[in-house]
Amino acid sequence: MEISSVPDQNEILRRENWLVYTLGAIQFVHILDFVILMPLGPMLMRTFDVNPSEFGLLVSSYTFSAGIANFLASIVADRFERKTMLQVCFAGFIIGTLLCALSPNFPMLLGARIVAGAFGGVLNALVLGLIPDLIPVERRGAATGVVMSSFSISSVVGVPIGLALAEWADWHAPFLFIVAVGIIALIIASAMIPKVNNRSEPRNAKDTLQRFLRIAVDPRHIRGFLMTSFLAFGVFLIIPFISPAMVRNVGLAESDLKYIYLFGGAATVFSARLIGKLCDRLGCFRMFITIACISFIPVMLITHLGQTPLALALCVSTLFMMTGSGRFIPAMTLLSNVIEPKKRGTFMGLENAFRQIASGISSLIAGLIIYESADGKLQNFGLVGIMCVVATIFSLWFGHNIAKDAGVR
Repeated sequence: MEISSVPDQNEILRRENWLVYTLGAIQFVHILDFVILMPLGPMLMRTFDVNPSEFGLLVSSYTFSAGIANFLASIVADRFERKTMLQVCFAGFIIGTLLCALSPNFPMLLGARIVAGAFGGVLNALVLGLIPDLIPVERRGAATGVVMSSFSISSVVGVPIGLALAEWADWHAPFLFIVAVGIIALIIASAMIPKVNNRSEPRNAKDTLQRFLRIAVDPRHIRGFLMTSFLAFGVFLIIPFISPAMVRNVGLAESDLKYIYLFGGAATVFSARLIGKLCDRLGCFRMFITIACISFIPVMLITHLGQTPLALALCVSTLFMMTGSGRFIPAMTLLSNVIEPKKRGTFMGLENAFRQIASGISSLIAGLIIYESADGKLQNFGLVGIMCVVATIFSLWFGHNIAKDAGVR
């Protein structure tokens, strides 16, 4: 009797699931490092006596650093095996986060955020690039939904733990927690993720640069860069200032902020996976239009809230998180279907570079637009909500052109 050496479908799916969960764990760690700064905003602004503009600089320093690092890494991204790059960047990210934990003052923290951002940004591109490398197209939307739900899990699990540690000790403690979890995730990733034979043929410096430029200036790729950049620009006009606005405008106590991330994260754990599955079933561009249009409602609500009961504020913030993160799932799935595998490393590095830089610019712009009134409230928050809606409309237009060119629903 001949025994087939081909693994059965259940075994293939089991392996894929473990790979997806491992990539999700990496995303959880570096996203937690980024998002933990926002709910710590009121504490940091009070501790270091900084204004909204200076806090916006602290947030944007991470994204600017990530964008520049991604741009530089994308030039040679396809020359190196992706698992090795992931391990190096993950280790560098952990070191950067440890520097954040040990920072004694605002300038040192600012410098440490730049280091963490440089490695964390490239790490994000590597994770998203590994999904299409390891997962077939028919299950890619669901896999993207699982990996991107790590934002939700970091909100529902990581942020409340981080804030509890900050309340128990001080603002340094959450970063030490991230370092500990990061070391565990790095060990697991090193064991679980296989090497990916993605390297392009050896080239000299001139050929490498020419190849990079061809990928960078391809009109189809530019539309992809602009689509996700406008998405990021819109959402990061708002995200860094949700916690300060909830305290100063809405009237919540700082101890209530963890509930925003707890309830919002819990809801998006389920919504992200549902959106990913619907992308595979109904089409990623259709889902992109649907989620983006629904997102206009919580965007306008959360940026115009005044004194509001905690329960209602939580409903608004939860819907904002569900739709804000949910828009990226069909957008990234759409992009994964139109990029050639041999160009994926360079493309994802560039995409992350533009998206991170757009996020940094928007945080700076929001910090300049928003100001404190005499009674301590944040003014002009509603204006950045309108700007977010406009940016999302631009993103939909570019997404429409991408879907039309690729013949994607």
